[in-house]
Amino acid sequence: MKINDKISIFVVIGLSLLIIGCRADSSQQLNEQNVKSHSAANQNAKPVIFILIDSLMDKPLHDAIQEGRAPAMQYLLKNGQYFPQVVSSFPTMSVTIDSTLLTGTYADRHHVPGLVWYSGKENRMIFYGNGAKEALKIDQMQVFMDAIYQLNQVQLNKKTKTIHEELAEKGKESASINAIVFRGKTEHILNVPRFMTYSKRFPEQLKITGPKWFSYAAFAQLDLKNSWNTLMWKKYGMNDEFSAQDTAFLINQKKLPNVTITYFPENDNLVHRKGTAQLDGIKKADQALQVVLNAFGSWEQAVKNATWIVMGDSAQSAVYDDRQAATIEIRPLLNRYRIAKLNQAVRTEDQIVISTNERMAYVYAVDANVQLADVVKLLQNEDKLDIIAMKDDKNVRVTAGKNGNMFSYRPGGNYIDEYGQSWSLSGEPGLVDITLNNNRIKYGMYPDVLARLFGAMHSHEGRYIVITVKPGYELVGESSPTHIGGGAHGSLHEKDSLVPLIISGTNTRPKTLRIVDIKDWILQLVNG
Repeated sequence: MKINDKISIFVVIGLSLLIIGCRADSSQQLNEQNVKSHSAANQNAKPVIFILIDSLMDKPLHDAIQEGRAPAMQYLLKNGQYFPQVVSSFPTMSVTIDSTLLTGTYADRHHVPGLVWYSGKENRMIFYGNGAKEALKIDQMQVFMDAIYQLNQVQLNKKTKTIHEELAEKGKESASINAIVFRGKTEHILNVPRFMTYSKRFPEQLKITGPKWFSYAAFAQLDLKNSWNTLMWKKYGMNDEFSAQDTAFLINQKKLPNVTITYFPENDNLVHRKGTAQLDGIKKADQALQVVLNAFGSWEQAVKNATWIVMGDSAQSAVYDDRQAATIEIRPLLNRYRIAKLNQAVRTEDQIVISTNERMAYVYAVDANVQLADVVKLLQNEDKLDIIAMKDDKNVRVTAGKNGNMFSYRPGGNYIDEYGQSWSLSGEPGLVDITLNNNRIKYGMYPDVLARLFGAMHSHEGRYIVITVKPGYELVGESSPTHIGGGAHGSLHEKDSLVPLIISGTNTRPKTLRIVDIKDWILQLVNG
């Protein structure tokens, strides 16, 4: 094996650890407390510290607290408010969720459709990092540039401002610690780790824009002593300890800005591997949270001097431990068409492109002669699929199974949902577990399904179908990762979509219990 080949494989492994990776049942709920609405006066604009714990879920959090494994989160909960069921974005994949969190919009406005998607403008697949097996088949340099540069500087819609950009425009400061989506107005230089630049294909530095205070694993640290946490066996800095130490550094140096967004990544991987009941990831995240709280001198001072927001980004649902039963391959369903291969550029003769995001996928018809309705009929032959959706003129049309039932909807109309959004509906709303009472919409197992699915259906150009799978199952692409006996997410189902929220240091709350409304609430906290 040539030395460059060895370096190339090492880079792939490094990227799979470093870049993104991916991201429960909430029947046992901790008590939800009465709170004032988000319009209450802010309390002297204390700094906001937002801790995002990947794949944090209500029941495991409850269990961890009961077993004494999460004292920091228990303390904040007892001295604040707890909401066990906050609705995530869709697809329930980290890049899309984080884009929603930072912009306060769904994917139709922020334009980040998922962890894997196809760009018709560039005629190529976009990969933000979906495991080493998949990365070995594609251009590593392109994965690197998509995840580290293109995501924030190009693909995230420039017309949709992030919280960092809005705060900067108001003369306020913010920080991003290990967050995947971070675009702001201050220029920063990312120093690419030396093991990557040895291959000669990777630049030594990248210029990006972020908030004033910026930290991103091995690429940029606030605390120079934090380099210990950027070693290879510590995932090059994409770990909870790194995030905690750089956040504590801002506090210790008395440089804490108006808003700090800190990402704790490690729970996600443990849930994927060990399943939704594991508590080790929550214990590890709590230990990191303790480091941040301790930087104030005491936890009492921490709550007194800052507003704390701790929440998950998406949940995960358990995947069956029998590979044959748990996995669903899309390609055999569509074998009458020429399907683009993962390790090749999309060719003119290709008819279908498949982008798999664990428990959801985009299926693109790149040949104008392929009718989406025909592709839908073929997909309906797989009864493990949950929701199958396509655009039909101005409507989103949903179907599932072989019975031929159909549900169609579009924004604007006489039906009002629990978030005050209006819709026109026709067909069988039971397909998305909606019940109607007069003109009121009540969501069931697919929270905020109309807005979230509409966002994905209008997130980027092209003719495509969105599919999701039922709980217990996972979609399999050409070389996509699988999580047999573990956990996975991506779908619209509540098992993938509901996350807990802890608030301490303020008696206010977001306008609705949805991640899409977190940004505006934080801006109100710091702006009054």
